[in-house]
Amino acid sequence: MSYDQENIFAKILRGEIPCDKVYEDEHALAFHDITPQAPVHILVIPKGDYVSMADFTASAPAELIAGFFRAVGEVARAQGLEQPGYRLLANAGADAHQEVPHLHIHIFGGKKLGPMLTR
Repeated sequence: MSYDQENIFAKILRGEIPCDKVYEDEHALAFHDITPQAPVHILVIPKGDYVSMADFTASAPAELIAGFFRAVGEVARAQGLEQPGYRLLANAGADAHQEVPHLHIHIFGGKKLGPMLTR
């Protein structure tokens, strides 16, 4: 899958579409999901043209990879999710139901989340 410069996250990064931002630094942007699936549902996206985790880890500079994952941890801490617990999810490709072709990690929390998958 090639990167689509017109995907919604690319437009958010360019400031063409607003978001409910909770965190931003030179490596990542984090914002509330517009259709939350848990009391806390935040998306964290890297600043760059990366479709998936495989693309990101193969193509991004080490500083961006480290900075992105630090941002994910910082957002979880800032939201008070460390002690009760939270879930991270990154869908990749059609079988995983990736809806936007820009790497993003969902942070879910604020309630007991239950099992991840059922058969």
